[in-house]
Amino acid sequence: MELGPRPDQPDDERPVFRESFLTIAVSPGSWPALVLNADFRPLSYYPLSIWSWQDTIKAVFLERVNIVALYDHAVHSPSLEMKLPSVVSLKNYVRPLRQPAFTRFNVFLRDRFSCQYCGSREDLTFDHVVPRSKGGETTWDNVVAACSSCNLKKGGQSPDESGMYPHQYPFQPTVGALHRNGRLFPPNYLHESWLDYLYWDTELEP
Repeated sequence: MELGPRPDQPDDERPVFRESFLTIAVSPGSWPALVLNADFRPLSYYPLSIWSWQDTIKAVFLERVNIVALYDHAVHSPSLEMKLPSVVSLKNYVRPLRQPAFTRFNVFLRDRFSCQYCGSREDLTFDHVVPRSKGGETTWDNVVAACSSCNLKKGGQSPDESGMYPHQYPFQPTVGALHRNGRLFPPNYLHESWLDYLYWDTELEP
């Protein structure tokens, strides 16, 4: 799978990620539910696997999930009152991918959404450590996150030619490694009933 711009398009023409997107906006007033796999682990950490209360209620009535925890808030119909679930678990286990997909987003997540040359989190694109013009391939082992400024500065040069070496050389991550990195970027809101399943200390909430 090819990641990134067309072969005829320079890397530095495609800034695709800004620091403001690192915090996922979750509104407590929308009563979202944390969705766990059947083994009580979140389906994903970044973005965090949450459903709207409407989708959650639908899944409950279709008997696709078990209710693990509830909000104090309830919804009403002419014949029914129901507290909204805050945590649900799937009844059927969804087997995670054995290897993460090679995508632009997963490269950023592996590199913790920071430029591997200067550490910036602004205007991220990606860089071929060995430039394509010198035979570098678009693979896990040759692509790193880079800000537009560093990408432009390095240009089509090798690390030795530019004197720019990535802080972390590229590698193919495991699914578990991406999950661990995902936990470094919690959403702006974490309900207390979610914390036992996320391993996030409440003091770290933004």
